[in-house]
Amino acid sequence: MAFKFTGLLATAIAGLGLMASAPAAMAMDFTNIAYVQVASGNTSIPVGHLEFCRARPGECQSYNEIVPAMTLSDANWQQLVSVNAHFNQTIIPATDKDLYQVEEFWTYPTSGYGDCEDYALAKRRALIEAGWHPSTLMIAVVRQQDGSGHAVLIARTDRGDLVLDNQESLIRVWNETPYKFLKRQSQASAGQWVDMVDERSVAVAATQ
Repeated sequence: MAFKFTGLLATAIAGLGLMASAPAAMAMDFTNIAYVQVASGNTSIPVGHLEFCRARPGECQSYNEIVPAMTLSDANWQQLVSVNAHFNQTIIPATDKDLYQVEEFWTYPTSGYGDCEDYALAKRRALIEAGWHPSTLMIAVVRQQDGSGHAVLIARTDRGDLVLDNQESLIRVWNETPYKFLKRQSQASAGQWVDMVDERSVAVAATQ
């Protein structure tokens, strides 16, 4: 089955010069617009994720190996699509205030209810279980067009940083989303975060 990429994702692929026959190590250019740039050094950890790591320290350790990006084959593209669709369709949106009587609580949506961070955690775990290296899967905090906070999962691939979002059925390259990207997990450690450099003055609304 052929890839079904849309909008800026197709443009990013062309800009990267990615060909199926080209070695991934030669093809990837992480300065390309298809990848979110990050500031040097670590930044503050979202309080919800900090508490998550205290409860589950085994899920927030540094990696012995870092995979720069996953090679996006037909098979693992379908994994992204299937995982994103599964959790978007089966988890019922609910706020932490409604579920746990607190403002922020990151956890897996085992009850069938959850907010954006819970979707992202569940998708990340499912993809790791499917064979994705954890260093290529990073939860990111973004700002929505109304100014409110939101969380998404970024899958770093040789086709760019792809966003799995509980508010969107399509998987898009990061700068095709209507968000301002603030910070994400480090590729070196699931328990550390780095600031993202999103210099777009206005978040671009995603095309349909």
